[in-house]
Amino acid sequence: MHQKKSDDENTKEMEMIIGSFLRIGIAVSSIVIAAGIFLFLLSGKSGYTGDYFPTTLVEILTGSIQFKSYAIILLGLLFLMSVPILRVAISIFVFLKEKDYLYVKITTLVLIILILSFFIGKA
Repeated sequence: MHQKKSDDENTKEMEMIIGSFLRIGIAVSSIVIAAGIFLFLLSGKSGYTGDYFPTTLVEILTGSIQFKSYAIILLGLLFLMSVPILRVAISIFVFLKEKDYLYVKITTLVLIILILSFFIGKA
């Protein structure tokens, strides 16, 4: 017979999922950053002339596709910055599953503030 999981088991399972996500995100960003540093050390060039560096997502993605070391490092940093934001987004779904609507509202507000901070910081 199928037994219903307790709240503690559900919470532990969600914590494991979120923890795994954080570890994978950190590992991927570290690998990308290390690849960019390795490419820089190998070539001795950033891939850009003078003191120019990419500042938009499109420039970073284009530079990464072109194997420009500085763009690859920045791509890894973007991955690193996105991990906590995605963790907050995943938490919203976890709280929805647990039907904890107060925390859904609070976490959604935190996510909105995080997203707005990127746009405000860019301006």
